[in-house]
Amino acid sequence: MSRDYKKLEVWKLAHKLVLKTYDMTKKFPKSEWFGLISQMRRAAVSIPANIVEGAGRKGQKEYIHFLYTLLSSCNELGYYIYLSAELNFIDNREYKEMETLSLQVSKMLQGLAKRIEKDLDNSKANG
Repeated sequence: MSRDYKKLEVWKLAHKLVLKTYDMTKKFPKSEWFGLISQMRRAAVSIPANIVEGAGRKGQKEYIHFLYTLLSSCNELGYYIYLSAELNFIDNREYKEMETLSLQVSKMLQGLAKRIEKDLDNSKANG
């Protein structure tokens, strides 16, 4: 059961988070290329990429599993954003913007997973 991930608001927001992460990390010191920059970009990209992969899974349970797994990537990216601010790689405005965006994605992932779980429970009850 393939789902059109491009219609999902959470995917759109997660993709925006990736673009902002790439843009933000362009200003980081070159010494961080194989450190923080690489880790942040990997964590950010994994969020929409795994939404796409999960959407292509056959079963609802697999899809839900992917969505909950993505929450750890959101948390990881959230820490990297915090660390970037602590290291003065980003200013307070950028920090707040990125933190808000990553929290929005996290909440939307949780909401989508819960909605799918509810639909799955309803179909079992009616099935």
